[in-house]
Amino acid sequence: MEGVSVAKIAKMMDLKNFTDDINLKEHRIILSDVNRPALQLSGYFEHFEQSRVEIIGMVEYAYLQKKSKEERQELYDAFLSFDIPCVIFCRGFEPDEMFLEAADRNQIPVLGTERGTSEFMAELIYTLTEQLAPCITIHGVLVDVYGEGLLIMGESGIGKSEAALELIKRGHRLVTDDVVEIRKINEHTLVGTSPDITRYFIELRGIGIIDVKTLFGVESVKEKQNIDLVIKLEDWKKENDYDRLGLEEEYTEFLGNKVVCHSLPIRPGRNLAVICEAAAVNHRQKKMGYNAAQELYRRVQANLTKKDDDEDDE
Repeated sequence: MEGVSVAKIAKMMDLKNFTDDINLKEHRIILSDVNRPALQLSGYFEHFEQSRVEIIGMVEYAYLQKKSKEERQELYDAFLSFDIPCVIFCRGFEPDEMFLEAADRNQIPVLGTERGTSEFMAELIYTLTEQLAPCITIHGVLVDVYGEGLLIMGESGIGKSEAALELIKRGHRLVTDDVVEIRKINEHTLVGTSPDITRYFIELRGIGIIDVKTLFGVESVKEKQNIDLVIKLEDWKKENDYDRLGLEEEYTEFLGNKVVCHSLPIRPGRNLAVICEAAAVNHRQKKMGYNAAQELYRRVQANLTKKDDDEDDE
């Protein structure tokens, strides 16, 4: 079903429900943008985007309190006649009886929060952006390694879960095993999460399903993580030419966003967890402005230049 239910957002944001008779699960939010209906409450409805969540703050509430009972009734009837996902009162303000009656007639959910309007709007927009973001599901393992979101991919049985388990034992955190839900938050950010049914579980061939949170504690798991780096595990083949310097970054693409990707050949005796740690730290170092491969290249070029100068001096 398109969008996210008002019930889910109300639970996530800990909102009070003033309209208990309305089933919040039946009402959907399809836009991450929100609106403060100052113009609409004054009677101007041209260009009104009724698909947005409506936020009542101090200005709107104070304006309504100055209106007579008849004027408020007229404004409420006009405003709530639109197919609004829900109306949220901030700063602890509560709707009056006429507002609730009009909302009930038009089946518009009315919610409330104690939080300040601007702070709440920022959090609500972020939450809606995340919930409504384009989403795909891929086969892989997502681990938080030194703060870097490391997505390990490869064929079934190649050792992704075993590498993740070793990383967890070394103090890193599991986000999801086997199935990764990837959401595009914006042009630069991809967030990975786990399906509810498999959250914190790892499948190990020969052993079965283990519960990471129970075995290793809450510090070993994480609900979501930005995807910063992809490692593709593949069987080592002698004839393949593998990158040994890393001067040129390789990328893979999810939902139109490019992510740095390393292909890692698997041979007996290679410690995947240590290599994954090194890859994560190296990637973090590159983001901070230092590239070891480029530094080596610079040193080689400087050495060649020095040799040429020495030969000229002779």
